[in-house]
Amino acid sequence: MVIRIILLLLQVSFTAHIYFLIQYVLRREGKSLRRFINTAISNIMLAGVLTVLVIFRPDLIRNVNLQFLLWIMAGLIMIIMVMIKVTILRNMYRRSQDPANYHFNFFGKKVLHSKVVLQEEIYIFLFTIPFFLFCGAYFFARLVNLLMFGQL
Repeated sequence: MVIRIILLLLQVSFTAHIYFLIQYVLRREGKSLRRFINTAISNIMLAGVLTVLVIFRPDLIRNVNLQFLLWIMAGLIMIIMVMIKVTILRNMYRRSQDPANYHFNFFGKKVLHSKVVLQEEIYIFLFTIPFFLFCGAYFFARLVNLLMFGQL
């Protein structure tokens, strides 16, 4: 039971760690950097506690349902990737509505400037696509298996 809780906390902390890293790259705020550093420290501490527990009590690790934990982790990663994509798209939409970022051409159509889409946002958006697809496919495949057959 203790091992499961520590593993789940480590998964949540690791997912938050990735999220704060991407938020820091996007916004360059000190708050995101502090949160990134705090999650790094918590990851190290949780991994250390988990290592010590497994070394002294290896029988605890045998009772862990790893398939369930992987399913939960895939779901968390998928949700975080969707949140990152929504955040990027929301920021692009807000910048596109700002009158400083567009002008009207001769025919009266709105023409967006290139600063509406930042290069870092494009890289992050494209980088998160494979993680979203792999984790989402695994999560939903296991969910369908659970609903149809009653097992993960």
